Amino acid sequence: MSFRLYGSARILQLDENGECISFNNDSIVDLGISSDNHCIHIFGRAIRDSKLLISTTQFFRLNSRIIFLHSPSSKISNELSIILLVDTNLNDFITALRLCQSLKPREKPSPAKESEESKSVFDARTESASAMQYFQFYGYLAQQQNMMQDYVRTSTYQRAIHANSIDFNDKIVLDVGAGSGILSFFAVQAGARRVYAVEASSVAVNCAELVRANNLSDKIIVVAGRVEEITLPEQIDIIISEPMGYMLVNERMLESYIHARKFLKPGGRMFPTVGHLYIGLFSDEALFIEQYSKGNFWCQENFHGVNLTGIRTQALLEIFKQPIVDTWHVNTLMSGTIKWTINFEKDPESKLHNITIPFQLTANRTGFIHGIATWFDVAFVGSSETIWLSTSPTEPLTHWYQVRCLFDRPLMVFIGQTVNGCLSMVANERQSYDIVLTAEVGTMLAHNTLDLKNPFFRYTAAAVIPPAGFNNEAPSDNLLQQNGIIIFSLDILGGRFIISGVGNAGAINHMEYSLDGATSMSNGCSESMPNSGSTSVPQFLSAQNSLVPNDGSTNIIDILSNSHSQLTQEQQLVETGY
Repeated sequence: MSFRLYGSARILQLDENGECISFNNDSIVDLGISSDNHCIHIFGRAIRDSKLLISTTQFFRLNSRIIFLHSPSSKISNELSIILLVDTNLNDFITALRLCQSLKPREKPSPAKESEESKSVFDARTESASAMQYFQFYGYLAQQQNMMQDYVRTSTYQRAIHANSIDFNDKIVLDVGAGSGILSFFAVQAGARRVYAVEASSVAVNCAELVRANNLSDKIIVVAGRVEEITLPEQIDIIISEPMGYMLVNERMLESYIHARKFLKPGGRMFPTVGHLYIGLFSDEALFIEQYSKGNFWCQENFHGVNLTGIRTQALLEIFKQPIVDTWHVNTLMSGTIKWTINFEKDPESKLHNITIPFQLTANRTGFIHGIATWFDVAFVGSSETIWLSTSPTEPLTHWYQVRCLFDRPLMVFIGQTVNGCLSMVANERQSYDIVLTAEVGTMLAHNTLDLKNPFFRYTAAAVIPPAGFNNEAPSDNLLQQNGIIIFSLDILGGRFIISGVGNAGAINHMEYSLDGATSMSNGCSESMPNSGSTSVPQFLSAQNSLVPNDGSTNIIDILSNSHSQLTQEQQLVETGY
């Protein structure tokens, strides 16, 4: 297993009276912490690779360079007590050790010992299994990398903070769910006096490593824990966070973000400040067929001798219960949009517990509606500028994509008809939402229930394709207008070989070759050409160009073979508009 090194140390030994300390050169060891933050590693000549479980190890700092470690017997090591003289300052190792210990899994208390009053706000709303999975997921550096590499996300945050440096300069900042600490670094770049980077997953240790490596330990203080459970020594001027999930609210971190306002000074700011969830009707026959076809497996009446048809209905319900995470062409929309808004500086956490969004949307064309499409924008409202981060299908793609919720059946609508419906989202203990979607047009009704915790990730990195049937002009005509075209024709009876060309600027050029070598030329220009009345002959129509071979042959095969390279050169001249 890999580990992070914190320098070399010497094993110190006490004499029989326990008074004098001695060491020798063979007692030099290396000191490290495993990458999973579970073990202390001590290894060298004088000692085999010893592993001490961080969760059970006691440590006592004797001075700036000496530490006493005691680890009881465990399944990975025997009982061990050791005194180490570290070559460098102990601060970094002690900080990492404390962070790791604060992140140790909690033992589940018995019902007799735990009361509702003793639970934190986070524990009260979250299943323990969901929380463990959630923090384990965000503890992976690969997931941190995925978010950091979202250029739109990361650059917009940096731009919003830098553009409003007046709100950060010499201010106390709280970074909720700091992860790698990237937003904390942006705050320091903007002049923050001090930043508290709060992170509940094991990546808090990696965050502390980055802070140390960037020599910002005096500016950024990493606090391992949930924002609902920690304490801070001072009030905060501005809170920063990236708490948005799919459909804005998934993962329920917005509640933790709002909860952090308990640390905010009166008049303090929050970045982001407001969030908008947008909803519109969409039509996508290909998507509906794709999802519906997944149930065809369960149509088999003789699958290895077993009839599967009895659970096909249940299979379809499960398939349509998944919101679709992908991106799509804006012409997929069948209506305008409405938006639901939350103000992070003013609204209570309870607004996120039960979200009801009624809608009345007018169809902008005739066709089938297959569900609703959603995306979100958030605004950073600063003293200097307001900066928007958008996940709209009209904007550059982000790692949030967009989310679509299918109806159980398509609804036929005519242009101008109103679709009445409601999107209901109820928060659950799995850090997500149960969705109920209804829509009606006249006497037709569509309905579906969805599980936002279990979306279908459909995005494949392929280019977005416009929906079919939106061409009102011949697409090939655009090629004629944009590219030089050369047309060859042969009049054998008349003894002529004709070349016509359309240049990029619209010039129409015409040339006839007689099979006896004589050449006839004409040149015309479109109205847009400045020299429309000119009688000058384009370069490619030079009278010296003859298609007749030197031997005087009038065989058409000989003519075409002989002139292939010449015609190619002339075509290139036509395409450039000469």
